[in-house]
Amino acid sequence: MAEEAKAKGNAAFSSGDYESSVRHFSDAIDLAPTNHVLYSNRSAAYASQNKYNEALTDAKKTVELKPDWSKGYSRLGAAHLGLKQAQEAVAAYKKGLEIDPNNEVLKSGLADAQAASRTRQPPSPFGDAFGGPEMWAKLTADPGTRAYLQQPDFVKMMQDIQNNPNNLNLYLKDQRVMQALGVLLNVKFKAPTGEDMEIPEDDSPPPQPSVRKAEPAKEEKKEPEPEPMDLTDEDKERKEQALKEKEAGNAAYKKKDFETAIAHYTRAIELDDEDISYITNRAAVYLEMGKYEECIKDCDKAVERGRELRADYKMVAKALTRKGAALAKMAKSSKDYEPAIEAFQKALTEHRNADTLKKLNDAEKAKKELEQQEYFDPKLADEEREKGNEFFKQQKYPEAVKHYTEALRRNPKDPKVYSNRAACYTKLGALPEGLKDAEKCIELDPTFSKGYTRKGAVQFFMKEYDKALETYQEGLKHDPQNEDLLDGVRKCIGQINKASRGDLTPEELKERQAKGMQDPEVQNILSDPVMRQVLTDFQENPKAAQEHTKNPMVMSKIQKLVSAGIVQIK
Repeated sequence: MAEEAKAKGNAAFSSGDYESSVRHFSDAIDLAPTNHVLYSNRSAAYASQNKYNEALTDAKKTVELKPDWSKGYSRLGAAHLGLKQAQEAVAAYKKGLEIDPNNEVLKSGLADAQAASRTRQPPSPFGDAFGGPEMWAKLTADPGTRAYLQQPDFVKMMQDIQNNPNNLNLYLKDQRVMQALGVLLNVKFKAPTGEDMEIPEDDSPPPQPSVRKAEPAKEEKKEPEPEPMDLTDEDKERKEQALKEKEAGNAAYKKKDFETAIAHYTRAIELDDEDISYITNRAAVYLEMGKYEECIKDCDKAVERGRELRADYKMVAKALTRKGAALAKMAKSSKDYEPAIEAFQKALTEHRNADTLKKLNDAEKAKKELEQQEYFDPKLADEEREKGNEFFKQQKYPEAVKHYTEALRRNPKDPKVYSNRAACYTKLGALPEGLKDAEKCIELDPTFSKGYTRKGAVQFFMKEYDKALETYQEGLKHDPQNEDLLDGVRKCIGQINKASRGDLTPEELKERQAKGMQDPEVQNILSDPVMRQVLTDFQENPKAAQEHTKNPMVMSKIQKLVSAGIVQIK
């Protein structure tokens, strides 16, 4: 499934649909969170959208997972360069070239980064305005910009400008940034219509500090001109009546008198079409009533009207969240959850909040569960298991793993398949994977002796003879006459006794000691003051040592140290 999501991400990236590419790579990462290639690919997709902070995070994760992979440093350098962090980019590209000195992409990136580090941009004339904590204090104090500080995208833009004032040019078309600039420069920018300020789309240069001379605003205040958008008495009356209808609708909703609530909200919408809260409230009632189609129509209407009115991001996000909730309620298959998930994701881009995030996570979880249910087919699982068995007999272990894996996708509760795949992994030397499958096999069926055989074999190959012995003995509790388990016990005892007799070669002893020192149980024994005294007595005080041998717990720990090659008894 991770490979399938990755392939979709690659296809979307190739077609230039970077947003979909990020979504598919994210799905793949959820399924395979330790795959460094997926983070690398998503970093590239983010960088293609100029989302360099996200690209940097993924690039760092790539390097963390695979520090000897040169492409990871290429991603890291590109992200730093996109953030105008030239020195960090130079360091990243150089690190990559240490791994792959002939990599042309890294060489080219290094040249670009070095050129950027030598090129200094002229200081922005507004640098002082955006410097230090005073900027945030001014924006908080001004009633016009205070509300913007609750909008994540605005805060992110202002942080970007504060880090590099030259980036102001990137955001001149955003009326909130221009309003903030006016507050910071103590200059009033006003739109020709008298409405909320909007920047005309032309090529005029950004306003310079010299614009202060246009500040005879004090005289204008003495003779205020009427705003074109002033409300008539009739308009005010309509809006007041709409608000009363909304309050009546809220009261009816609380009493669960949904039909009455809808009537009041509908009347409010008719009286005032410039407040989308009336539409979102009616959508909430439809959602509660199970009229999901009507809820979705209202949510779409609220979003469309909200865009026209440049409504608060939170209100638009609320409409999208309700639409997602309605779509999720209607979902009957895994594919039905896709539009719901998309609606929640769009809501989060408008305004990130815990409730929407939880709904998104729930929808994604439900989608995965349905996918598993839809894919479940025990009959096909048995067919895939038989195919795996045939390849195993032919010693074609990678092919066998492929079919066993497909069998588990069709029926993830079959302990036999986990046992068979564990045997394949053991043959391939993939011991951690084999151990995980063997443990899963035992978890699903604690009485299935093959699970203990597989687990013991992996532990034996890992030279963890004490653990393997415990596994074989546990298996014998369920199947006392099992020859494979009995043979495993004999082999483990032979290896343990070899250490007890001091028959290990210097190479074997060194290897076993290194392995033993990594064992947490051995570390605990050696750090125990009582056991350190016991070991001292064995060397220096034979009488005390003889007393220690009568203590089964002490001797068990001594045997553990002997098996690990830490202590030798001759």
